[in-house]
Amino acid sequence: MKKLILTAAALALTAGTALAESHAMTVRMGTEGAYPPFNFLNDNGEVDGFERELGDAICETAGLTCEWVTNEWDSIIPNLVSGNYDTIIAGMSITDERDEVIDFTEAYFPPDPSSFVAMSDAFDGTGVIAAQTGTIQASHVASMDGAQLVEFATPDETIAAVKNGEADAVLADKSFLEPIVAEDSDLMFAGDDVMLGGGIGLGVRESDTELKDKLNAAIAELKADGTVNELIAKWFDGMEGPY
Repeated sequence: MKKLILTAAALALTAGTALAESHAMTVRMGTEGAYPPFNFLNDNGEVDGFERELGDAICETAGLTCEWVTNEWDSIIPNLVSGNYDTIIAGMSITDERDEVIDFTEAYFPPDPSSFVAMSDAFDGTGVIAAQTGTIQASHVASMDGAQLVEFATPDETIAAVKNGEADAVLADKSFLEPIVAEDSDLMFAGDDVMLGGGIGLGVRESDTELKDKLNAAIAELKADGTVNELIAKWFDGMEGPY
């Protein structure tokens, strides 16, 4: 009888564990899918890149189930706030302006230099400068003397604007621009780099404090065990991660 009771208890515990695992919290990870190497859609139409691998690792470490959702950049914050997904993991720099609307986890990527790319190294920081809508680069260009900001919905459109003469230069994250410049002999870096933002973190709704705590704990663990630095080195041409 005692053995039967113990066996029944063990089965109940196993069933309870399985039930708990099957009801792991699902977190919808919102990303743009158009900003390599941070995030992009691969040939199978799936989200790929540094943030896909990091996001999956964060969810696994935190005991969460990830679902990936793509959303255009210019509405990515409003759709988080309205509940269409639970996080933003899309190369989004932490800024005071954004922090007034949403909350951020700790940074998982250091502040990335922003760079100007033009068709000539004679670019002097004036004229028409392209930037993606809603980015820290667009805000910076708008504050520059002698510069006229022209905004585009996608980063690829900003590059096309320089190529077709619609803009004199583009300002974007250097890590995004480097492979483009390396492959296109008509484009070159011009002027000095600009340091903007406080690093890149996951955006969450201000009310989701429990989720933020889970994500922060997972990010801290992945920094401590070297995973974050390994993924940075993998996706950013051997870049030495700071964690």
